[in-house]
This record gives sequence, structure tokens and C-alpha cells, in this order.
Amino acid sequence: MNRSDPAGRSLPSKRERLDLLDVALFVRAALLANVSAAGREFGLSAAVASARIAQLEKLLGARLLHRTTRRISLTQDGEVFMTRAGALLDAAAVARASVGRAQTEPQGRLRVSMPSSFGRQYVSPVISEFLRRYPGVSVDLRLTDQVVDLVDAGIDVAIRIGALKDSSLVARRLAVNRRVLCAAPAYLAARGTPHHPSDLARHECIILSEQRDWRFVTPAGTLDVRVSGRLVTDNGEAIRDALLAGFGIALKSTWDVARHLRSGELVSVLDSYPLADDVAIWAVYPSRAFVPPKTVAFIDFVAAHLGDPPYWDREPAGLAGA
Repeated sequence: MNRSDPAGRSLPSKRERLDLLDVALFVRAALLANVSAAGREFGLSAAVASARIAQLEKLLGARLLHRTTRRISLTQDGEVFMTRAGALLDAAAVARASVGRAQTEPQGRLRVSMPSSFGRQYVSPVISEFLRRYPGVSVDLRLTDQVVDLVDAGIDVAIRIGALKDSSLVARRLAVNRRVLCAAPAYLAARGTPHHPSDLARHECIILSEQRDWRFVTPAGTLDVRVSGRLVTDNGEAIRDALLAGFGIALKSTWDVARHLRSGELVSVLDSYPLADDVAIWAVYPSRAFVPPKTVAFIDFVAAHLGDPPYWDREPAGLAGA
């Protein structure tokens, strides 16, 4: 027999109600393309996680996931429910937050990916502080210059630098990524200092991954300059080494060369012609729906640590710690 609310309307039985845990589990399984991995994040065995999603499908009267031995994917009904599920979980989170301290303590394994040099310089030194602050969290830190597929690799959050290309990801801006053209004083003494972007045609430029077009802001508008040089590499540290050796001019982020600019080992050039492209340092994650507390905690921690503007761009103390 169904119960009634005060207005006399029939209430669903317990078996007919959506369980938010099942909804959240479904969302996470879809994002990871793996029911077992999603279950582990919720402290559930693979069998229990699979059973709970099957229970959700039975309640909805629709198959939500295509299952194979290696991977799962959303059915058409699953895609429709995914959008509704995100809104449902967001509304539940707002409701919990409105009545008290309902935020769960961050816990579980957090898989993080970021560029190797940036990670070593600015995140790796403070990971132990993050872990001490959140004893229920463990971190799997991947330092790689390859842009990994977050879902395929099971990554919870990645730090990316520059323009974002994958519009399906949710992005939070952590800090500005200021870039400068710079060279060693010895190089400029031998080859001269450029005074206009067009002067770069006569210089040895060190190029990152075939990025031969450098765009500047001039009084006449934006100006694209095609640069050339004998060293092209996909590794930022190799470019920095060549700069310090006095080999040429390169476009570098200040997070990578701030201490060398401060010491005088490198000097900036063409400061009157800022670079046109607006780039930043971002935290990206797969979906706005059911973002685990461990992911939110990590993003907040890194954002607070870097600051905006980031500490390496702040004078005078900022560059000293870069």
C-alpha cells in the first residue's frame, strides 16, 4: 500500500525512488567508462556497483549503458539521463549545502596529470602538504608532456597550459600564463637586439613544436611573424637550456624562466609588443556533474598555492620562490 503526503497525494514506495548514490555511481561510471573503477571510488565492489546500476536501469525502465568485457558506453537513453542526472546531483548538492556542513571529507585515490616541468617546479614540492591536509586522499601524480584523454586514462583532473582544445571538458582558470620573448645577454651582444617583431627574421629562434607563427600586438593591429631556427623541440626544458647557452631567442612562459630573468641570465626583448594570444593555466576535469570532493579540494589547493597573478610574476618576493 502506498503512503500519502499531507495533501493526500500518493507517495512512491521505497523501491520506486531514485537513490542519489546510484545516480552518482552511474555518472561516474559513464565518465570513467568503467563500472569497477567508479565502484572503487565509492568503496563498492565491482559486483555491487554493477548491481546498483542495474537496479537504477530497472527503476527507470531503460538500459543506460552498453557493456562489453573491456569498456562501457552510454546508450541513447543513457545520454539523455546523463544530462538530467547532472542537474539532479547539482540540485542535491545545493540543498545539502544550504542546511549545514554536508560536504563530505575528501577521500580516495586522486589521479592527476600535468606537464612534467611545471609539475616538478610548482606542484610536486607541495603535494606532501596537500596529503597532510587531506589524510583520506592518496595521489597518483602523472608528470607528462603528452595531452592525455582524461576518460580513457581514468584521470580525475589535469593541469593544462595554453589554449584549450577539448570543449567537452570543464575548465577552471587557475592563473594567467604570462609569456615573454627572451634571450641570453651573450646572444644579444653577438647578434643584436630586435626592436620590432619583423626583426626576428634575422635571428636564430628556438621553436616549440613547429609553432613558427608568433603573433604580436602593435599600434597597427595584430602582426603574425613567421620565425625560423635550427632547433625545434617539443620539450620546454630543452628550449630553456638552449636559451641559457646563448643559442637564440625563444617564446617562454614566465613560470619557466622567471628566476633566470631575475638573475640576469636571460633578458626579455620586444616588451613594447605584447603577444596577442591570451593563454592561461587551467584545471580541467571530465564533467560538472558529481565532481568528487577530492577533485575540488585539489583544484582549490593548487589555485591558492599559485595565486592569480601567480607568485612568480609578483615583485619582489614572487620571483624569488619561482
